[in-house]
Order: sequence, then structure tokens, then C-alpha cells
Amino acid sequence: MVLRSDIEKAVLAQKQFLAKREAGIDRDQLNSLTLSEVILIISGIRRCGKSTLMQQLMTLSSGSSAFFNFEDPRIFGFEPGDLNKLAEVLGEVDSYFFDEIQNVERWEVFIRNLHDHKKQICITGSNASLLSRELGTRLTGRYIQLELFPFSFGEYLRYKKEERQPKSFRDYLQHGGFPEYLKNFNKEILQQLFQDIIYRDVLVRHNIRNARTLIDMTLFLISNVGKEYSLNKLRNSFDIGSTNSVAGYISWLEDTYLLFSLPRFSWFARRMAINPKKIYTIDTGFANANSLSFTNDLGRLFENAVFIALRKKHRELYYFKEKNECDFVVKKLDKITNVIQVCSEVHADNLDREIAGLEEALHFFDLEEGIILTIEQQDTFERSGKKIKIVPAWQWFD
Repeated sequence: MVLRSDIEKAVLAQKQFLAKREAGIDRDQLNSLTLSEVILIISGIRRCGKSTLMQQLMTLSSGSSAFFNFEDPRIFGFEPGDLNKLAEVLGEVDSYFFDEIQNVERWEVFIRNLHDHKKQICITGSNASLLSRELGTRLTGRYIQLELFPFSFGEYLRYKKEERQPKSFRDYLQHGGFPEYLKNFNKEILQQLFQDIIYRDVLVRHNIRNARTLIDMTLFLISNVGKEYSLNKLRNSFDIGSTNSVAGYISWLEDTYLLFSLPRFSWFARRMAINPKKIYTIDTGFANANSLSFTNDLGRLFENAVFIALRKKHRELYYFKEKNECDFVVKKLDKITNVIQVCSEVHADNLDREIAGLEEALHFFDLEEGIILTIEQQDTFERSGKKIKIVPAWQWFD
């Protein structure tokens, strides 16, 4: 329980903070966002800019509005019963903006009541599972959800005031897109973010006692982006009790948007479930700051960046592996639409290998054209009746 007077102090302090806070660059999604009769949900990893996007949306909204951040330490111990006090303190307004509301149990009942009273609502959250569970039960049909990621390449260029060119793209691969880190490239910011996610969003939330094991496994996965993993190998490597426990750890890490698993394509769901998956992380700068394995490995950073760029647009992504391997397969409406191979630089020693995986995928899915993404090369040719385009990523990335 929190005293009403403490809620009043927190509301006032947050209002003063917002008035002084920099608005930041406009995010790519801002022009397409509007408050309407449905609830707007903005989800994404901590520190990726959800609060800033919400603030930008507040300035564009008409009518009166109110804001509250549920991660304010001044309201430690906030309970569901305190939501009514908060509503009284905020008063009657047209639009409500709530940051990290999933920290409060039964928040969805409170939000539904506001929605029933025809209020416009925008909320943010950094845990995909907590949000989706409550949204699916209490708020079905009442909301739209936007996933926000760290800066895209285009946003990075606007933030750093740089021109689109190969050098700036290479810099983007090294530094990633977390706004706060890009101010002064202090790696401790991204290392602290890792700690916050592990402890606050996984260990505490799921009552995990062995912090060292979870941290070691997570750092191992971050250090091996683009590589296959299996639950059984992870269980043996880190002496975890069961594969179910390993699966739970990875699922909880994915809920925080820290990690993403990419399944191997199969037409059969059961086979896809048991095949090894590949692992990727949220941001290349984040990977660099929390692992020593990328010092001279631009290729895997590049592959991770391509995965995130594709994941922003497509929920059904796979990798292909039969005799050869193709990095990414895009599926839309039960149809494979694109196959993409990723190689930082194509040269005589790797050209046949890269083409072999792409060519096999093109024939397997009966597609006429495939892409090899490189950092700055460009070319087009045919192989076995299939068109293959070599595309420079510094132009391909949004």
C-alpha cells in the first residue's frame, strides 16, 4: 500500500521531470500512431525509448492528459488497491499515459474501466508475456500493440546527424541503437541494462535462486548469436536440472526482448519444435558491451542486425538447413516470400558456399529470386535459372 500523499508527490515530481526532459528524435512509428477508441500498447526492451515515444505522442494529442510511471521508487509497494487513489490524484482527463504498468497486478481491470468510460489510453511495458496474458483475457479486441526496438539505422543517422554511407553503417553495427548509450558510448550503461533485466525482470519475477547459472547461460547465448543451440547441450554445459528449466529460462529472457530464438524451417510443426534453434540478441551494441567475442567478428554482428531488422517487420522468420544453409526465410500468410543470405563481404573463397545455401532454398521454396546482403557490395547474376541479387545493407536497412 502507498499513501495518497506519496502518490501526489510522485505525480508532481514526474510532471516536473517530463517538462524538463528532452523530446529526442521522432521515432519512425510516430507519424502512424494516434490515440483512438482502442488502447495503444507500446512494448519493448528497457531503455529502448518507449517513454520518449509516449511523451512525443502526448505532445501531439489534443485535450487534457495525465502521465504516471509505475517504476518510480517513491511508490515502492504500490498495490492494485492504490490504483483508485492514483485515479483520484490524476483527476478527470481525456487521455491517460501509463509507463511500465505491468508491474501492478490486475492492472488490466483498471485500464478496462477507464476504457469503458471512453478515455483514450496509452501504456508501455517491457515484459511481453505479462502484457499478452492480461491483454488476451480482459482486453480482447480493445487494443492495438506496437513493439518498439532500439534505433533503426535511419533513426541512428538522424540521432547522430550523419550521412547514410558504408562507414556510418559499420559504426551502427558496432554501437547499436540504444539512445542513452549513443550519447557518450559508455559501455557501463549497456552492462547495467543487462543486470537490470536479469535481476528485475527474470530472477526476482520468477523467484530464481541460482543467479550465477542464469547469468552465465545468458552471456554464453549473447556471445554465440547466429549459432544453433539445443536445450540438452545447455543443460549439460551449465549443470541445470532439466531441459524444462532451460526452456523456462530462455522463454523468460525472450519475454524481456533480450533474446530471440529463430527456428529451423520445416513444414512439420513437431519437427520444427525439436530441431535446434538459432539465438540472436536485441542489439549489436548491447552484444558488444556484454561479450568479448565480437571484437573482430563483424560478420556475426551484421547477421544479428539483419535478424532484428527482419523481426521488426515479420513475426514468422526461420532459417533453412538441408544440405546447405540459408540464413533467413520470411513467411507471410502460409507462403514463403523471401530468402536472404547474409555475408559481410562476398569474395572468391566464400562465394560458392553462400550461393549454394541460397540456391538450395530458392529451389526448395520454388522462388525465382533471392538476396545476399553484404555491407557495401552490389551485383546481380543468375545461377541454375534463379536470379541472385547482392544488395548493400547500408542501402537496404531502414
